[in-house]
Amino acid sequence: MRLNSPAFSNGAAIPQAYTCDGQDISPPLDWREVPKGTQSFALLCDDPDAPGGTWHHWAAYDIPAGMTALPQGAAQEADRHGFKQGVTDFERSGYGGPCPPHRHGRHRYHFRLLALSVERLAVGKKASCREIEHNARTHALSEAVLVGTYER
Repeated sequence: MRLNSPAFSNGAAIPQAYTCDGQDISPPLDWREVPKGTQSFALLCDDPDAPGGTWHHWAAYDIPAGMTALPQGAAQEADRHGFKQGVTDFERSGYGGPCPPHRHGRHRYHFRLLALSVERLAVGKKASCREIEHNARTHALSEAVLVGTYER
């Protein structure tokens, strides 16, 4: 499985529009080469370079199996696109873009798409990104990773 973004390539800088210094909207993402048996997807975004340990920026889940992309800003219209979102380390549901501490250096942001063998994850309404990831991993058929960077 492959995960891409028309906004940035793997290992490249994430444009400011998708960060806390810009519009803080979710970037456009698309995927292909989905494994047979996929019933849904979970999309995770985290920053392993955060000073206190990995910071969770987004968990979108129950993404319908027929989808092959999320448009720019999809997190702001999750219901319309047919998926749910978890509570981030910013303590709110939805997408929270890159926002590393000033002068902390370049941070890597891992966007991870998991193809799942179940249509729905068994998580509560206010599940954290960590809970969603833990549950999703028990049903994962495949994983694709796209890494973007950002620095302030």
